[in-house]
Amino acid sequence: MKKNLLKPMTALFLASALLFSFISKPERSNFSGEWKLNEGKSDLGQFAGFATRTIKTDQKNDSIAIARTAPGFDGNEATSMETLTFDGKEKESTLFGNSKRKATAKWSDDGQTLTFNYTLMLDFDGQVTEVKGVEVWSLTDGGKTLVVQNNSSSSFGDLATKSVYEKK
Repeated sequence: MKKNLLKPMTALFLASALLFSFISKPERSNFSGEWKLNEGKSDLGQFAGFATRTIKTDQKNDSIAIARTAPGFDGNEATSMETLTFDGKEKESTLFGNSKRKATAKWSDDGQTLTFNYTLMLDFDGQVTEVKGVEVWSLTDGGKTLVVQNNSSSSFGDLATKSVYEKK
């Protein structure tokens, strides 16, 4: 009796293994590249003058390195850099002076959007303001356009912006 069951069980196991070998995770969007803000297509709100103008990214299988360049409070350009892993671990980076950003990165189930949960500790001459937010990245136009939806909350109030970047 055991021999009679062994053959069908082995065939079922092999068929299942073969079937699952062809199933893979969905293809993730690739955000690597240099991106330039298109102000005309963006909705930047009251802080438009300080919006990130360019983003440079280098995406790997397990992480993404991001360099953001924006006008600084002193009139010069300021670039902040961070590298986030896709394992959900929080990473801290320095924005400017003593201001810090703590963030995590998480893929959507379909691999098409990347969500950053962050906390900014903005330090202006010892006066610290905390900003909590969520930033969602997605690609449109065949990967030529990066759309960044940002929702944040602080003592200044709630802010929702949409930044549209075109690939250089």
